[in-house]
Amino acid sequence: MGTGASVDVETLEEFDALVAAGASQMRGWRIQDVDLRERTAQLTALRPGGAVLLGCDVSAVAEEHLRTGGALLFPDLPRLPFDPYRPGLYTPQELYAGPGATPYDETPDALIYAWSRQHATDAEHRMAAALHDYAIDEALDEELGDAGAVGIMGGHDIDRDAHDFGQAALTGHRLARAGLRVVTGGGPGAMEAANLGAYLCPYDEGVVDDAVEMLAAQPSFHPSVTAWVTAAFAVRQAWPDGGTSIGIPTWFYGHEPPNAFASSIAKYFQNSLREDTLLRRCNAGIVFLPGAAGTVQEVFQDACENYYADEATLTPMVLVGADYWTREVPAWPLLSRLAASRPMARAVHLVDTVDDAVALVTS
Repeated sequence: MGTGASVDVETLEEFDALVAAGASQMRGWRIQDVDLRERTAQLTALRPGGAVLLGCDVSAVAEEHLRTGGALLFPDLPRLPFDPYRPGLYTPQELYAGPGATPYDETPDALIYAWSRQHATDAEHRMAAALHDYAIDEALDEELGDAGAVGIMGGHDIDRDAHDFGQAALTGHRLARAGLRVVTGGGPGAMEAANLGAYLCPYDEGVVDDAVEMLAAQPSFHPSVTAWVTAAFAVRQAWPDGGTSIGIPTWFYGHEPPNAFASSIAKYFQNSLREDTLLRRCNAGIVFLPGAAGTVQEVFQDACENYYADEATLTPMVLVGADYWTREVPAWPLLSRLAASRPMARAVHLVDTVDDAVALVTS
């Protein structure tokens, strides 16, 4: 022990294990949101230089030892509706305070959004939001690891009773069944559908149709987010023990609630960080379903990465809906022109069916 390697400590048990293993110094340790008030003797026996403690509780004696010994201590920040040092991602149950039982305006998700609107220019609160987003970034690293992650992007305003919603759900289902981790923007519309499909991957494809039909009774989060999310939790109850997927939403678009089908939710305050994170994590490629300005932004942000990439780091871009992407929102002509005579030309595709999109990504 004591080599100075980077060590993340997120529980008291992990701290105790390091001490029991003979640790003598804390260089490289990052201790996050751990109550260490009963570990004063252990802390003062360690050389603290190079350690970072985020929101930890320590005794006055231990704090003096840590600070004078060169550790950095970030204090717990009071009066926040969230933990800026949280060690893991959110779950739908956490953000919605249970399976749809709480009115949306009283849920943690809504309260955090309201806080972000009230304190948008407050320096201390902006720091708290930045620390939170850093913690989410670290938790997302741990969650995804080296897994093959495929992005599914598309419009937030697709109702549950629309044909495109069912197609997005089938896309998520088939890609998850192929062994890929589905990643979406975490919101409603095509994003919810893709997370739904991934959630239902342990079940046969016919169940996807049944679940979509069940959700169609509450087609949109307008006028009631509470009714919309209650319908989602009813689907989860009807088909329990679903598969895993990731949603990456943002409180910047707080009027769009997070969907309840992503098993893990990496919700950010800063949308620019969220967008970069969302695209960067999709190492197995991205499927772009029909969408408006936000989806178009994601198409060309991903295109920029592929434009400057070498052949070894190209990732597939699959636009679904030839008529949509060539006529209604003609992103394809510009994208294909950019790709011409570049290595990325082999990575961009325009298809009409979910089957074709899945085949291209999984190949």
